[in-house]
Amino acid sequence: MTPVTVRLLPRALRFLRARSRVLLLMGGWSLLESAHTFLGGYSVAKALDDGFLAGRTTTGLSWLAVAAVAVVLGGLAGRGVFRGLAGLVEPLRDALVRGVVARALDEAVADPARAADTAVVSRLTNQTELARDSFAGLVLVARSFVFTAAGALLGLVSLAPQLLLIVLPPLVAGLLLFVATLVPMARRQRAFLRADETLSAEFGAVAAGLRDVVACGAREEVAARANALIDAEERAARHLAGWAAARAVALGVAGQLPVLLLLVSAPWLLREHLTAGAVLGALTYLTQALLPALHTLMNALGSGGTRLLVVLDRLTRPARTPGRGPDGAGGPGTDARGSRADAARIVPAPGEDSEAPSGTCDHGSGDLDAGRPARAPRSVRPSPGPPAGPRVELRAVTFAYGPAAQPVLHDLDLVVEPGEHLAVVGPSGIGKSTLTGLLAGLLHPVSGDVRVGGLPPGAAYGSDPARLRVLIPQQAYVFSGTVRDNLLYLCPDGASTAALEATSHAVGLGPLLSRLGGLDARIDPATLSQGERQLLALGRAHLSPAPLVLLDEATCHLDPAAEQRAERAFADRPGTLIVIAHRISSARRADRILVLDGNRATVGSHSELLEHSALYRELAGNWQPERSH
Repeated sequence: MTPVTVRLLPRALRFLRARSRVLLLMGGWSLLESAHTFLGGYSVAKALDDGFLAGRTTTGLSWLAVAAVAVVLGGLAGRGVFRGLAGLVEPLRDALVRGVVARALDEAVADPARAADTAVVSRLTNQTELARDSFAGLVLVARSFVFTAAGALLGLVSLAPQLLLIVLPPLVAGLLLFVATLVPMARRQRAFLRADETLSAEFGAVAAGLRDVVACGAREEVAARANALIDAEERAARHLAGWAAARAVALGVAGQLPVLLLLVSAPWLLREHLTAGAVLGALTYLTQALLPALHTLMNALGSGGTRLLVVLDRLTRPARTPGRGPDGAGGPGTDARGSRADAARIVPAPGEDSEAPSGTCDHGSGDLDAGRPARAPRSVRPSPGPPAGPRVELRAVTFAYGPAAQPVLHDLDLVVEPGEHLAVVGPSGIGKSTLTGLLAGLLHPVSGDVRVGGLPPGAAYGSDPARLRVLIPQQAYVFSGTVRDNLLYLCPDGASTAALEATSHAVGLGPLLSRLGGLDARIDPATLSQGERQLLALGRAHLSPAPLVLLDEATCHLDPAAEQRAERAFADRPGTLIVIAHRISSARRADRILVLDGNRATVGSHSELLEHSALYRELAGNWQPERSH
C-alpha cells in the first residue's frame, strides 16, 4: 500500500460510511444483476441438455425465455444502479471543489504577497472532473465485476465443479499480473498530471506577461520553453500508454486464456461425463459475463483508478503556507518529497519562485522568466550607446485597439530631442501607456510613423532590444536569485561591482541592500514590497546600456522623496528619458511636459501649460505632492 493510499483510505472510508444507504441500495440492485449473470449461462446449458438435445423443443425454448427474462432483469438492475450512483458521485465532486477553493483562499490569506496559484484552474476544472468521472467509472465496474464474477462462478459450480480447475488458475494469474502494474501506472499518471499542471501554469504566466516577452525580445526563448513543456507532457502520456499495453497482456491471461483452455479441454470434459450443455454454458459464462467484466475492470482500474488516486492526492493536500512549497513541502518550488520540482517545470506560476539565476525581464507586468542564461559580470561597464540618447519622433501617429474602436491617439506629432527629459500627463485611460508601448515597439500604429534614433522602435543595437530602450511599468517584478543577478539582467556584457554600487546609491537601493545583506544576497520575491521591487527594477534599468528609458508610472509605489531621488538619478544618467508622471512634482522636474487630452496633445513647460492648458491646470490642482501612492 502506497503512502498516498494510506493517507486517503481513512477519508474514503468516512465518505462511504456517510453514504451507507446509497451503497445498500446499489448492492440490492447488483444482486439482481448477479442473478441475471447466473441465469444467463445456466439457462443456455439447460436449454441444450434438457431441451434441444433431448428432443424437447418446448423445454429448450422455455429455458431460452428464462435467459431473455434474465436480460430484462439485468437492464432493470443497471437502471437502479445508475440512479444510486449520483448519490455518490456528485457529493464527491462538490466536496473536492469546496476543498480546492478553500485551499486557494487559505494560501492567499496566509501569504498575501505571493501571487495566486494558476494551477488551481486546472484543479477546479480538469482535475475535479477527472476525479468525478474516474470515481463513477470505478464504482460501476468494480461493483459489476464482483457481482458478475460471483454469478458466473456460482453458475460454473452448479454445472460442474471441474470447470473451476480450468477457469480459476488463469483468472487469478491475470488479476495478479494486472495488480502488479497499478503502482508504476500510478507513478506515470502522477507524472502526467504534474506535466499538465506545469504547462497550465506556464501558459498562465505567459498570458500575463506577453508585454514582457515582446519587450525583452524573448519570444523565441519563451516559445522554446513552452514547446519543451508540451514535449514533456507528450512523453509522460507515452509512458502512461506503455503501461496500458501491460494491462492488455493481463487481460489476455485472465479473460481470453480460460476460453482457449476450455475449448482445448472440451474432449476431456466430455469423457469425464460433462454434458455438451455444461460446456456451452461455461463458454457462455466466460464470453458473455467474465471476459467483458474483466475487460471493463482492468480498463477502469488501470486508467481511471490510478488517475483517481493521483488526482485525489493532489486535490486533498493541505494548503501551502509561507516558507513551504506549492505541495506543502519545505521550501519554495519543492514537491512533496522536498526536492526541486522536475526539470520540465521551467517557469513557476505567478508568485512562485524560479529556481535560478536565469532572470526575468521587467519591461511589463507578470513574474515571467524570459529564459536568458545568467551573465557573468565583467570588470568594465559598457558605454550606454549614444551618450546624448536617441531622438524620438512620432509623425501623424494614430492608434486604436481594434478596427471599430475609437482611436486612443490621433494624428499625434511629437519630437523628443536627444538627451531630453519628457513627462507625459493626462487622465487615466487617455493613452499614456499606449504611447510608451508604441515607443517600445510593443504596439504598432494604425497609421503614421514612429522612430527611435532614426530606427523603428522594434530595432536594436546588435540583436538585443535592451541595448536600445528599457521600459519599466507600474508593476515591476523581480526573480529568485541574487541582487546582483537582478541588477545585471539587462547588461549583456556585465558590469563591475563599482558600477553596481554607484547605481544602487543613485536610485536609493542602499537601505534595501543593507537589509538583504548586500549584492550577493539571495532574493525571495514574495518577501519584497511593491516599492522594493520597483527600486530593484529601476536599478536594473539605470545600469543597463539602453540610451532610451521609458518609465510608465514606475515610481508609483515609492514615497515622494524616494521618487524624486530615483527620477533625479535617471535625469543625470546619459540618454533620453520619458516618464509617465503621476505626481505634479514628477512633471515639474521634466524639461518639457506632454499633456494628452483625448485626440489632442499639448507640449510645453510647466509654466507654459499652466497658462495655456485648462486640463493641465486641473491635473496640477488635483495632485498632492506630499501624498504617497
